[in-house]
Amino acid sequence: MTKITIVKCPTCQTDVEWNEKALYRPFCSKQCQLIDFGEWAEEEKAIPGAPDMSDADGWSEDGYLDKE
Repeated sequence: MTKITIVKCPTCQTDVEWNEKALYRPFCSKQCQLIDFGEWAEEEKAIPGAPDMSDADGWSEDGYLDKE
C-alpha cells in the first residue's frame, strides 16, 4: 500500500496531496504560488544570512576604480 503524503499550502494552509497530479505543489493553486512569488519579489520574505554589503550605506567603490 502506498502512503499518501499531505502537506499544507504555504500560502493558505489548505491540505495538498503530494503527487504528480498536484501541478503547483507545495501550493494548492497557481494563485497561491503567485502570491508567494510576489512576497519574495517584494522582499517580504528572505532567507536569513549575512547582509549584502553592496547595499550598505558605508560601501564605496572609491579606492577600487582606476583613476584617470
